[in-house]
Amino acid sequence: MPSPNFDLYLVTDRKQTQGRDLLWVLEQALEGGVKSIQLREKDLSRKDLFDLAAKTRELCWRYDALLFINDRVDVALAVDADGVQLGKASIPIKHVRQLLGPLKIIGASTHSLLESQEAEQSGADFILFGSVYFTPSKASYGAPQGLEALKKIVEKISLPVYAIGGINSSNIGNTRGTGIRGVALISAIVSAENPKAATQEILNLLSR
Repeated sequence: MPSPNFDLYLVTDRKQTQGRDLLWVLEQALEGGVKSIQLREKDLSRKDLFDLAAKTRELCWRYDALLFINDRVDVALAVDADGVQLGKASIPIKHVRQLLGPLKIIGASTHSLLESQEAEQSGADFILFGSVYFTPSKASYGAPQGLEALKKIVEKISLPVYAIGGINSSNIGNTRGTGIRGVALISAIVSAENPKAATQEILNLLSR
């Protein structure tokens, strides 16, 4: 089965780009060294999401990076993305695996140990767990989980675990101390004044 080979998982939100074109921000991050992007633009129409995904796919190919599509398996198939990111309300992982085949990568977004265990048993390739710290984009999921909950996930789950939610350069060190495979983030790069430099700083912190 495939396994993620990246430390930094960049999640998109075109509403956090400070008015800049999302594709420009993504290319800056790719120039900075990011190797995995999750396209997460849930409010777009099917056609608009496909168009954006196709352009993002071209960017990722150019920089030898992986592209994941949030939830929309049909769009992932249409643009030949490297995988999908699924949540609790998505199509069940086992059915998505049948659609995508054995070579695509399936990430599961979870908010508890039980959800993480269920995702592992269903055939996910990695776990995205959070929110670890407070972040407005994840506020609807409840209070932050914290580092102890994250550490428990890492200890109980054999899959690679990525932390998400409020991750930035000031807390990456403590977050890495839980034994995670890597981090996923949005605003620390997408909203940064210099996305390329922000990416390089985060990758440097992750490599220490």
